Amino acid sequence: MSSETARLQMPLLQPAQAQKHVTVNEALMRLDASVNLVIQSVSQVIPPLAVLDGQCWSVPAQAEGAWAGQGGRLAIGSNGGWVFLPPRAGMRAFVADRGLPAIHDGTDWVVGGLSLSVSGAGMMAGMAEEDVAITTGKQITTQLFIPSGAMVIGAVARVTSALSGTLTSWRMGTAGATNRFGQGLGKAEGSFARGMLGSPMTYYAPEPLLLTAEGGDFATGRVRVSVHWWELRLPR
Repeated sequence: MSSETARLQMPLLQPAQAQKHVTVNEALMRLDASVNLVIQSVSQVIPPLAVLDGQCWSVPAQAEGAWAGQGGRLAIGSNGGWVFLPPRAGMRAFVADRGLPAIHDGTDWVVGGLSLSVSGAGMMAGMAEEDVAITTGKQITTQLFIPSGAMVIGAVARVTSALSGTLTSWRMGTAGATNRFGQGLGKAEGSFARGMLGSPMTYYAPEPLLLTAEGGDFATGRVRVSVHWWELRLPR
């Protein structure tokens, strides 16, 4: 008789086993972490200092400490330590620090995957977000880049700290179209832009998002910006 299940490696009760509750509780802990799977990160190489029961991480190949040698496996917090399980092809998860869904292709997590063929081709959703600290000047070049080969659906923004300076409003876009995602935008905290494109636009080279002051210059403030796109994943 097998001692564990095939997919999630949950321990099974054995005939005439003592302390049955230990085995049952261990199986329930693994089930609790694996169903409707939420992965905190697929890129963090150092285990968190606080081990939270049920919290799940995907271990990178170069992981250190308690995760060393467990690359590619799921690390699940359990009773102050870690339980390691192998993900299976076709498993789906939500990657918390990326804000995106993921599909496992049998080797790795395909973050943003919406569909995935047996050859690895797929439809991908992409998103990038940045909190932009406003500095003095007419235009801010953000650290947020639209990747090459991305079909952009739109960009959104929220003023999280009121904008000061001589500007009367501001716009958001990219080089050659600085108002592509909105113009005449408000300066007060809570003001927002919802720049959904009527015709999605494909970028064939990495492109930074630009914030441009209208009627004057920026001085201070903070804006949270996010760009959303689709990509196509090539087959192996």
